Amino acid sequence: MPLAPELPTATFRRSPEDFVVDELPAYEPLGQGEHLYVTFRKIDLTTPEAMKRLARALGADPRAMGYAGMKDRHAVTTQTASFQLPLATDPAPLLARAQLDGITILAAVRHNNKLKPGHLLGNRFRIVLRDLDPAAVPAMRAALEAIGQRGVPNAFGPQRFGRDGDNPERAIEWLSGKSRGPRDKRDQRMLFSALQSLWFNQVLARRESDGTWADALPGDLAKKTDTGGMFLVPLEGPEADDALVRSRARELTPTGPMFGKKMRWPEGAPAEIERAILCAAIEDPARLDAWGHLGEGTRRPLRMPVTELTTETLSLALDGPDNASSDGPDDASGDGRAALAVGFVLPKGGYATTVLGRVARLLDASIARSDREQTGAAERLAPDTSVRPEEREDDD
Repeated sequence: MPLAPELPTATFRRSPEDFVVDELPAYEPLGQGEHLYVTFRKIDLTTPEAMKRLARALGADPRAMGYAGMKDRHAVTTQTASFQLPLATDPAPLLARAQLDGITILAAVRHNNKLKPGHLLGNRFRIVLRDLDPAAVPAMRAALEAIGQRGVPNAFGPQRFGRDGDNPERAIEWLSGKSRGPRDKRDQRMLFSALQSLWFNQVLARRESDGTWADALPGDLAKKTDTGGMFLVPLEGPEADDALVRSRARELTPTGPMFGKKMRWPEGAPAEIERAILCAAIEDPARLDAWGHLGEGTRRPLRMPVTELTTETLSLALDGPDNASSDGPDDASGDGRAALAVGFVLPKGGYATTVLGRVARLLDASIARSDREQTGAAERLAPDTSVRPEEREDDD
């Protein structure tokens, strides 16, 4: 079998403007109620820091804040957060006179309930890939077009595993009694979530290796694309055959495990794969029962749809900003490099790096930038501003 061609290298997040994310809300606020939904654009800020600044401006209790999804710091992102605010309080003058560096208020509308994680449809991305070999761009665009038609394996991105990528290993050490682990309950859940994500990726990799990551097999728990309903594919018979046909038509997708005490198990060959992955890690699946307080378990689609996908080559000025764009011949900067802007929509829980990592070897310029910032802070004897591994934000 011939070796797969090596992916081209691409730099992303050279600047916050190279990574733009717009949250797609699940519903619109009603204009009444004690929770104020603030839609804002932030740049080079974490979601928690932006929300704390908004809470201070409103005089709101930060413990009652709500959000639908985290957004990355090294980006320009738009999202909505909720703040509990007495009905007699007019938020307009409070927000108008607030000093909110890095934050632009787009809307503030009241609603009856607090925003909670997952209260979104998905996210729209526009990401610029830089330092490309111009000769590689046509093949990248063709590969992205194919992804827009079929989707991609729904792997968790590296953000899920902490800055150093070792959160799953830390979780195993802690849960097996070899280390003390964190005391904070949120940190505990973060570590366990990273472990669940690692196991999911391992199951997905097994299914990808045998070519069934998008095929609903007998015994799979399949999720319907239109309604989100989940059902067990029979082990044999015409309904099993029909499920395979429908999955190849992208009407449904097989799901993989987010292991936990209450997770629903598949049957047949899919169950054998999942049990083998789990038993290799913890020997006895019943051990999950003791960790139920960290995560009850659920199912996650193995295939992620990528919709509204666009690609656009950029004309670049050497070491300067983009000054034009073109859908014609691929343009390069004066030093022979090229840039490609990629736009797409992902459902909630989807990672942009999972999509782009299928067509390029990604170099995250923001990591080096963060390291420089932290080193500078240490040299100035400032308080520790380093980000703990479990606080790395997701793309969603």
